[in-house]
Amino acid sequence: MKLWQKSSDVNKTIERFTVGKDKILDMELAYFDVVGSMAHAKMLAKIGILTHEEQIRIQTSLAEILGQIESGKYYIKEGVEDIHSQVELTLTEALGETGKKIHTGRSRNDQVLLDLKLYMRHQIFEIVGHVENLFRRFITLSNQFRHVILPGYTHFQAAMPSSFGLWFGAYAESLADDLVMLKSALEIINRNPLGSAAGYGSSFPLDRQMTTELLAFDSMDYNVVYAQMGRGKAEKVLAAAMGSIADTLGKFSYDVCLYMSQNFGFIRFPDEYTTGSSIMPHKKNPDVFEIIRGKSNRIKSLVNEFNLLTGNLPSGYHREMQLLKESLFDGIHGLKECLYMASFMLEKVQINENIMDDERYNYIYSVELVNDLVRRGTSFREAYREVGKKINEGEYKPRKQLDHTHDGSLGNLMNDRIEALMQAHLDFFKIKNTRIEKSIRTLIEDI
Repeated sequence: MKLWQKSSDVNKTIERFTVGKDKILDMELAYFDVVGSMAHAKMLAKIGILTHEEQIRIQTSLAEILGQIESGKYYIKEGVEDIHSQVELTLTEALGETGKKIHTGRSRNDQVLLDLKLYMRHQIFEIVGHVENLFRRFITLSNQFRHVILPGYTHFQAAMPSSFGLWFGAYAESLADDLVMLKSALEIINRNPLGSAAGYGSSFPLDRQMTTELLAFDSMDYNVVYAQMGRGKAEKVLAAAMGSIADTLGKFSYDVCLYMSQNFGFIRFPDEYTTGSSIMPHKKNPDVFEIIRGKSNRIKSLVNEFNLLTGNLPSGYHREMQLLKESLFDGIHGLKECLYMASFMLEKVQINENIMDDERYNYIYSVELVNDLVRRGTSFREAYREVGKKINEGEYKPRKQLDHTHDGSLGNLMNDRIEALMQAHLDFFKIKNTRIEKSIRTLIEDI
């Protein structure tokens, strides 16, 4: 069954190529397709396209489909093109002509757009949950090891004293900033495209404000042509936000791989959290973080992929839009998995608290000696030359007493401010998600 099919059958080779993996991917949209159809049916009843009795029958049947989806028993049957066709077919089999009315006033174009926006909105809240878990892990470790010093590097050269408190705290704050981009993505995604039909509206007096409220969107995509132009744009803004999180994950993973190496030896993990070599019995490889780093780079590439897919297209719908789904869905699952695994690994991280006993790091205290001379009245440039001369002549002795007290430094991590920053973002998502869940629950239960 195909929603667009009239009398002739499509060549099977053509059908396989154009449908692609949609039948597999569409099952991720099944729940949202039914919820969207529930809102559409209520709206059709309000404007007189469906009778109250027809709307109740459709709503009841959709609720039954939703139960099958949630129990994992619903699937797209052989010969049915996609989830949208399957839901309509199920309604038609159960309700006859009444079931066929569900597609009135909409196109598969705005139906797919709606499903994807509802899906992406849902996934954003799941990503936020994973980000919060990793953030809490970073903050806890930052506070726990705030006084353990490690060398900070510039140009891959040991440069100045840092600490595990600074290191973990930096990535916590990075995640807080990443949520700003995710908030922006949600604001663009959380707008209702339903009623734009094929991209040019409908002669039916559709109540788009009603479906906007039923589905807890912030607003609608007002212009119906723009609603269709949103296909690809919504995916790109979400991919950009995901890419920001992935960038944080990738950079942290690189640090971990570096710090685990024998040349550094800053951190380690239990044997069961690492892998070995087939010929070198001493190896403890950071495979998890290498895979996170690799997957993060793939996620960061999504924006470019989506730009290439959609950047040279005019307004209106085009079939290559379908190709966005596979990469987007894979990227979302990959990001959530990476966030989970990073947090999981950090439960067992082991910190080397004696790093600075190694004499190779003595020179990172040179700035402390310069600053000490400045405090005693020497100009900074003269103090710099004096310490440099002692280093060159072998007379340098490190001053290991650290007195960093300014905001965000070794002795003043500002973790409470970072937590407050993150909490403000989390509160935004929590309030938004609570309202959405309440509206969707009311829509489903109000038969």
